[in-house]
Amino acid sequence: MEFVGTTLFLISVMLIIGVLATKFSSKLGLPALILFLVAGMILNRFMYFENVQLAQFIGTLALIIILFDGGTQTKWSKMKPILGPASSLATLGVLLTTFITGVAAMYILDFSLLEGLLLGAIIGSTDAAAVFSVLGNKNFNKRLTATLEAESGSNDPMAVFLTVALIQLITIPDSSIWFAIGTFFVQMGLGLLIGLILGKLSVLVINSIELDTSSLYPILAMGAAIFTYAVTDYLGGSGLLAVYVMAVFVGNSDLTHRFSILRFNEGFAWMMQIIMFTLLGLLVFPGQLIDVFWKGILIAAILMFVARPVAVFISMLFMKYSFNQKLFISWAGLKGAVPIVLATYPIVAGIGSSNLIFNTVFFVVLISALMQGSTLSWLAEKLKLTSDGDEENSSVELINLGDTDSEIMKITIPKQSPAVNMSLTDLILPDDTLIIGISRNKKLLTPTGASVIKKGDTLYVLGDKERRKEAKQSLLGTAENLKKSI
Repeated sequence: MEFVGTTLFLISVMLIIGVLATKFSSKLGLPALILFLVAGMILNRFMYFENVQLAQFIGTLALIIILFDGGTQTKWSKMKPILGPASSLATLGVLLTTFITGVAAMYILDFSLLEGLLLGAIIGSTDAAAVFSVLGNKNFNKRLTATLEAESGSNDPMAVFLTVALIQLITIPDSSIWFAIGTFFVQMGLGLLIGLILGKLSVLVINSIELDTSSLYPILAMGAAIFTYAVTDYLGGSGLLAVYVMAVFVGNSDLTHRFSILRFNEGFAWMMQIIMFTLLGLLVFPGQLIDVFWKGILIAAILMFVARPVAVFISMLFMKYSFNQKLFISWAGLKGAVPIVLATYPIVAGIGSSNLIFNTVFFVVLISALMQGSTLSWLAEKLKLTSDGDEENSSVELINLGDTDSEIMKITIPKQSPAVNMSLTDLILPDDTLIIGISRNKKLLTPTGASVIKKGDTLYVLGDKERRKEAKQSLLGTAENLKKSI
């Protein structure tokens, strides 16, 4: 019982410190993950933790939840135009970053070429958790934000593939590189296909099933995300890519209890970030970082100032992005949990240089998060890449009313809506459809016939489930505008 009590106490301290750290991180201009990692390094003075397999499992679970949260909040209308650049960054960009950093690591750390490339692969991708947390509440250019979020959400599979393939080439020298390349296309194809299929199935189940309490819907959605990863991974596909694709599909569909699902995801993702980063911090001892201090700084500098910029400018060579935009994307290649989780793979595989790789990766992540994460806002302002703040986040949420044939739609009115500046009397709605509330500037207004709808208003619309599409058409207009609102 003493062990249980001590463990629960440490977990509670971990969560409380993590939540408080997010408050201080915003004031200090630092990514919260830095403080989580430092908290873990401090806690390892009071508890000894070396279970790499457990850390790897929790890290993978956390990545599933973080990707699901990020994917469900990604607007397809904003993501669709930047699929080409994001895909190029997520594949060719990671490959180039891996090669340049790997060759440098070979000389700096006295590694073999394969060991150097392994280190490069581990730190080659941008981290979704770091990018989502840093970009989430900042006033950056929306196109750049969408590009970086799409890249960070989709480049993890490439990094995982390269890491696993290089470990196999190191531990099994007779392995075929052509077989590994074929495996990559199979993994990506299965991840994309299964993600789409299970995403559609998840939406169908969530909207069709009638649960006794609305609090169970977020758990159902989270279970679907974990199920998607498990099934895809079992079938030989990329589980992380499948989860992200499934999450984007779910987040851009008409979804019952959307608000409660998204809020639950967001809170759970934060909790997993706190646990994951703190737990990974427990695996590191500050004394061991001193041994790689100068070498780690040199590798981090090459990664940030050479490898990432070269990879970005080459992979976006014919893309319609300005020099300043490409420069910003280069600097926004934040590292975080993914590299540290991947750094546990060589340890589990028993590679001789695994401890040096882990400590170097940890050091590089710290430098990246400190330097890049804390200066993104400053750089965006200097490069004149901040948004004008005039874009509203329109959305549609369905609130199920149990066994009845009715539902409440919570609709945020975009500027292109034909209902803007119309009174409720002049608005044509389907029969038995009623606007029962208007939220404007954080105030709830009681609607009357003379009430005029304004851009950015959130309407609460009571109506028949079968006439949902007609009601949305009246309030959002064309099919194109309707899609933009989801």
